[in-house]
Amino acid sequence: MHPAELLRQARLKEYPLEPLHGGDISQVWRAGPYVVKTHPSPPAGMFQAEARGLFALSQAGMRVPEVYWASNEGLVMEYLPPGEPDWEKLARMLAGLHRLRPPAYGWDDRVFLGHFELPGGTQSDWQSFWAEKRIQPLLEATWRQLGSLGPRVEALFKEPLPQEGPALIHGDLWQGNVHHAQAGPALLDPSVWWGERAVDLAMMTLFGGFPAPFWKVYRVLYPIPPEIELALPRYQVYYVLVHVLFFGSSYLPLLLRTLGTAR
Repeated sequence: MHPAELLRQARLKEYPLEPLHGGDISQVWRAGPYVVKTHPSPPAGMFQAEARGLFALSQAGMRVPEVYWASNEGLVMEYLPPGEPDWEKLARMLAGLHRLRPPAYGWDDRVFLGHFELPGGTQSDWQSFWAEKRIQPLLEATWRQLGSLGPRVEALFKEPLPQEGPALIHGDLWQGNVHHAQAGPALLDPSVWWGERAVDLAMMTLFGGFPAPFWKVYRVLYPIPPEIELALPRYQVYYVLVHVLFFGSSYLPLLLRTLGTAR
């Protein structure tokens, strides 16, 4: 749907449209005080799931854009004017988020990572949840592309993972999904569910990661045990599989390197 039509659908005033950098999955536009997010062929429920995730983060004390409209065709949100980075404030926000202790792993509503729908539901056992509800669906979706790497990925998740307990996670926490606004750092484009915080930490360290001033504060507020640090490459495999699914075999060398460091 055209962004102007989405604004009309939301019964909001129309403004001149300015394309924004919005990642690799959706198209994002600024329209005056609004941000309009669309997709050429979105799966049903994707934008509503994002809106619910933003609301969950807001309820947990995170700064996020306010959602004005969510439908199958797109999302209309608050435009947050950009400001200077405040890595210390972001570290405090995320340490607080990761210390929240929900009762189980998973999520009660639909969850998407990009436009890939993840299985719903909750359970108490992390090992089986991670293998069956997160890794296995991605393996099935990418198996033909993986070739000989498929069995290696499958075998990797038969080994027990270290655990800290369920946390509320952003679910796709790379630097591009942090917006440094005038009012302070805000989180964008979530794939929110209850999981081990190592899932967030893995993405935060995968593509260049967050800068040293962030980690200096975060590690003081919420130290990362050595066994969790060592397990991060195993969690990074999850995100690399998503990139193989969306962008093809050019990500297979990264998958091979990640498997080589996984313990």
